[in-house]
Amino acid sequence: MKTLMVREGKGKFVLDIKAYFTKKVSLMKRNSIILLIIISIFSGIATTVYGQSNTDREIRRLNAKLEREKVRTDSLETKIRILLPELKNALSATVTAKKQTDSIAILLVNRINTVQNKIRILEDKAEYTDSTNFEILSQLVMIENKIVTLTNSFTEMYNLKNENISTVTSTKLTAIKYKKLYLENLGSYQNGEFSKAIKGFAELVISNPTHELADNSQYWLAECYYSSKNYKRSVIEFEKVFSFPGTDKDDDAQLKLGLAYQNMGNFEKAREEYTRLLDYFPSSEYYQKAKEALRKLSLK
Repeated sequence: MKTLMVREGKGKFVLDIKAYFTKKVSLMKRNSIILLIIISIFSGIATTVYGQSNTDREIRRLNAKLEREKVRTDSLETKIRILLPELKNALSATVTAKKQTDSIAILLVNRINTVQNKIRILEDKAEYTDSTNFEILSQLVMIENKIVTLTNSFTEMYNLKNENISTVTSTKLTAIKYKKLYLENLGSYQNGEFSKAIKGFAELVISNPTHELADNSQYWLAECYYSSKNYKRSVIEFEKVFSFPGTDKDDDAQLKLGLAYQNMGNFEKAREEYTRLLDYFPSSEYYQKAKEALRKLSLK
């Protein structure tokens, strides 16, 4: 330590002391700064070295990872090079198979369309055939009914010609006259002279509704309208047959009601009338005919 010498007065001594301490403080500050700088430098160097060490390790780790990925990539490339021809062949085979499948599908679609067209044609033919067959059956039924009706009329005519009726049934017509006119009108019906027969049978019914042939006259009056294809009027006249007590023409009229409605195209009413015949006249000779007519109508 440097010794301070006081050569002058008191004031000079104090000044040197201040200068000394000021200089000392300044030196200490400078040394402190230098020390701090040195520490900072070394700290920075240490940090840099430490950081560089960590960075090197990270780089080495990344390089190792890249190497592994490169190995995997090389392996995948090798596998792809090996599998690529097989994939190409498989793709080519798939494309070929698809073309063949598409060709077969188109062929099948064309065949299906052809078959569907044939089915439609056959259905149309079958429908036409069914319609024709039904029409033929209807005509046959009408012919059969006409034969039955004519047979019944001839039977009635034969029976009446062999009967001997001598009682008077009306103030206007005797039994013989009534029977004679009845047979004449029945003959007109059989000859197809329906207008003449209608007029004659109507006069007979009006002249004596209680005559034993009045219900028959009413039936044949309705039959004339039916045979002339005036089915609506025939229905009205057939319904009147049931108003005669003890008539034996009730099941005949019941059958003809079903036929009349059927010919008018009112199949629902026709079914009702045929069913009524089955319910009310189970022992009728027309029972099976009505049953068959119902079966045919159920197919429509």
